[in-house]
Amino acid sequence: MLNWQGNLILDIIMRFFLALFLLFFSSVFSYADEKLHNHAFSPRQGATELVVKTIGEAEQSVCVAAYSFTSEPIAQALIDAHGKGVDVTVVLDKSQRKQKRSLYHRLKDSGIPTRINDNYAIMHNKFMVIDEKVLQLGSFNYTKAAEKRNAENVLVVRRNKKVIRSYADQCRKLWDEADQEGGATEAAMPYPTGGK
Repeated sequence: MLNWQGNLILDIIMRFFLALFLLFFSSVFSYADEKLHNHAFSPRQGATELVVKTIGEAEQSVCVAAYSFTSEPIAQALIDAHGKGVDVTVVLDKSQRKQKRSLYHRLKDSGIPTRINDNYAIMHNKFMVIDEKVLQLGSFNYTKAAEKRNAENVLVVRRNKKVIRSYADQCRKLWDEADQEGGATEAAMPYPTGGK
């Protein structure tokens, strides 16, 4: 009888510690996954906030390739980053040159090197590379409509060097082939520098 009770107690203790072990490690892996990836959706499910937060984490550089750009909060986050000394570059689709609500001129007037790429039927990209370590992408246009009316998604990826490098190279390509309307201050793209 004592042997049976002892085994039962030992079994309960082992199950208790196994449960604690699994609980601890599941929270550790969940935290690690959160640090590697973040996501949000729209309408009004945190998409703009995640983009703004990600820009706010920039220490060295932000490269933006975007089809449409009318989001005041995202424009302000880029302007704030630029004001803190972060190298910010923006390349937009040709539609943004004359689109009524476009923030193209606001970005340029704030001193952010901004170009128009008119080499394609549409330059339909929606991504940012931050500090050559973080990639933000998804269907989410940087617009008020995307935040308030559209069903969109945002994904932030960290520490995937191969994918992030590929997007950084693409941002440089889009920048290099874009129209240079702003004169000498835009002659060289400060981002990505290649290699850090």
